[in-house]
Amino acid sequence: MRLDELLDELQVRIDAARGTRDRVHSLLEAVVSVGRELDLAQVLRRIVEAAAVLVDARYAALGVIGPDGRRLSQFLTVGLTDESIDSIGPLPAGHGLLGELIRNPEPLRLTDLAGLPASYGFPAHHPPMRTFLGVPIRVRDHVFGNLYLTDKRGGQDFDTEDEGVIATLSVAAGVAIDNARLYEGVRRQQRWQRANTEITNSLFSGSPRAKVLGLIAGRAGDLTGAEVADLFLPVPGTDSLVVELAAGGREEERHGHVVPVDGTLPGAAYRRGLPVSTACPADDDRFTGKTGDLTGLGPAVAVPLGTAEHRLGVLLLVRPAGEPVFTDSEIDPLLVFAGQAAVALELAERRRDTEQLALLEDRDRIARDLHDLAIQRLFATGMTLQSAARLVDHAGAAERLNRAVGDLDETIKIIRSTIFGLRVRDEETGRSLRARAARTAGEAASVLGYPPRLSMEGLLDTDVPPPVADHVHAALGELLSNAARHAHATRVEIDLRATTDEVVLTVTDNGRGMGSEERRSGLRNLSERALGAGGAFTIETPDAGGSRFVWRAPLLQRERH
Repeated sequence: MRLDELLDELQVRIDAARGTRDRVHSLLEAVVSVGRELDLAQVLRRIVEAAAVLVDARYAALGVIGPDGRRLSQFLTVGLTDESIDSIGPLPAGHGLLGELIRNPEPLRLTDLAGLPASYGFPAHHPPMRTFLGVPIRVRDHVFGNLYLTDKRGGQDFDTEDEGVIATLSVAAGVAIDNARLYEGVRRQQRWQRANTEITNSLFSGSPRAKVLGLIAGRAGDLTGAEVADLFLPVPGTDSLVVELAAGGREEERHGHVVPVDGTLPGAAYRRGLPVSTACPADDDRFTGKTGDLTGLGPAVAVPLGTAEHRLGVLLLVRPAGEPVFTDSEIDPLLVFAGQAAVALELAERRRDTEQLALLEDRDRIARDLHDLAIQRLFATGMTLQSAARLVDHAGAAERLNRAVGDLDETIKIIRSTIFGLRVRDEETGRSLRARAARTAGEAASVLGYPPRLSMEGLLDTDVPPPVADHVHAALGELLSNAARHAHATRVEIDLRATTDEVVLTVTDNGRGMGSEERRSGLRNLSERALGAGGAFTIETPDAGGSRFVWRAPLLQRERH
């Protein structure tokens, strides 16, 4: 009998040794499998799968701690089906039991999850879980995340040996994660360098501003895995930003969208001059203003363009839901990219200034030719006709000659007004209605998302009194702002003309028309301006749809009784 007992005990020890050998072998295979991968996402997936197999757990998860050190930015699971995950709802953020391991990064074993005071319980549709084993994963003395294992198969509790196996795996996991991050950092740096070279070549090759900015936003979105990459620029004279360029899905809906600086993610980056990130812009209490339709999207970062003293705009990047938040290692290259965007904007402005200078010089030449050649010849022709009229006895012929002289005189006035408009300088734009209208129409392009069509006719700079010119300029600004905010138009046409009796401003759009009473109340001050200047303001509906706004004021002050 004693021999049988000894043989049974020996067999038990042999089985235990064999089990230990198999487990060590499995652990070594898991370590090799985890260390073989260089892609971080695959490394994390291999770790959580290996942990579940090593301790025979029904469910396993790996939570990556976010930059704030308090919440989980990623949560990978094993054992749950896609249907179960969808029915449970949002993945845990690190509260309750999961938060306990974040606050105290030490191995934790429980025989019953419900017995922990920090436990919040399970959400609806969550499968029941009882036993628990949690082990932190450290990367270079920094807690990267935690391994969570529940429900050991066979109804057993996790024991000390299970804890030791997972602790050993976590050490190997930390090394593998570090290697994967280093490899990913090198590859990311190479991609950023290639993108910077591409952008630099595009800048120095004289590519249009829109193309360079589109290249910057597109490459930034590709390299960071962003679904949305929008470039915001300030709206002159307002406390708002407009989407100058949109990359990603639904570009047409976002392009030209205007957002306030206060209470929005891009506004915060623009005002501070520093990058601002969030795990979910739609749910972040810091941003009460609406940046756009970001529902269903995930982490976002806004990077300012330019310097704190000279802010040029903001680059907004938004990842899909469930993706990791933007880290410092990702934001730092973005700052370099933002510098490239700032250079692109500066070069575009300098190129535009150079083109404007060349245009002004060309205008000066045209103005000299008109003055020295056209006006002198017309004046000489008028003098000749006046002299000839004295020699004509026929009354009808003399009247026609005098009428021709009058027409020539009016033509000379028009040419002189054109010369004045051609020679107007920046410092004179405050007095020139023609230049002010052109500048306002040009600035409206960034808000509308396209340049409005502008046509001007008549002696706008000589016959329109300054008070009336101020009214016309203000009316044009309000009408363009109204078209940008309410009309949802794809085409806006501006016609400004001065006749012998009145100045008429007509703004036509192909938008949704005047069905809103709020728009009517917003245009009331335009009518008051027109009445104050002795004119009128009318709203018409063209046959093709849209709206036509006509603002007019007399040029001659009539006596009022």
